[in-house]
Amino acid sequence: MTRYVAVIAFLIGTSLTVGACGTACGCITQIRVMAASSLANAMEDIEEKFPLSYGAAVVMTVSTGSSAALRTQIEQGAQADLFLSADADNAQTLVDAGLTDGAALPFAKNQLTIVVPDGNPAGVRSPADLARDDVTVLAAGEDVPITRYADKLVQQLAALPGYPPDFAAAYQANVATREDNVGAVTAKIDLGEGDAAIVYATDARAADLETIPIPADANVTATYSGVVLKDASGPNAAWALLDWIRRRNGLEILTDYGFLPAL
Repeated sequence: MTRYVAVIAFLIGTSLTVGACGTACGCITQIRVMAASSLANAMEDIEEKFPLSYGAAVVMTVSTGSSAALRTQIEQGAQADLFLSADADNAQTLVDAGLTDGAALPFAKNQLTIVVPDGNPAGVRSPADLARDDVTVLAAGEDVPITRYADKLVQQLAALPGYPPDFAAAYQANVATREDNVGAVTAKIDLGEGDAAIVYATDARAADLETIPIPADANVTATYSGVVLKDASGPNAAWALLDWIRRRNGLEILTDYGFLPAL
């Protein structure tokens, strides 16, 4: 999913021209953000509130999608100032490739949950039911961060007392579709096109879906990481936005949407 929203905060009494400055210098600063799909709802508030607090005129453009797909687009030359990934690996890949302005920094955490359609028609009552042969599981693509987190969760569940030795294999056998990102998975569960899925707790909350508790000693914490791109047109503003998300008002917005602090 891709969305473009422009929010401009004008400096009163200042003549404005389009430019790439990152401070209150009288020009319009453009920030192009590529963000994980699980951040889509929170980014709407961030787009609205960051320009008002930055102290200079800002135009933000936000694209959301699978972190892996966005990272690939950047590698292939897509123009962006800030990449907000649902994991550390995709951001670090760009660092290792020399495509960033500095290190990747964690800015939020998330936990996993199991979602089921309204009314829970398949009667999924515990994570163990994900391995039942009559349950259809929906998941994201193999390279999408939620899939790696979910696979780790399944392995940790399989190690708990009471879970069959073939739990992980049975779960994988029940995966019926591979979607582009976690948002697509959640949407299909909401439509009743599958019996259950492992998603981020924030996505379940945003979709108001029924959830199945996961044992605390098996759950997985996802760490989100952000990086400023080497070819950023407004690197100062991009760094300011990342800092604002990590430690300032942006963190409050993320917390309101169910994310956890990374620091």
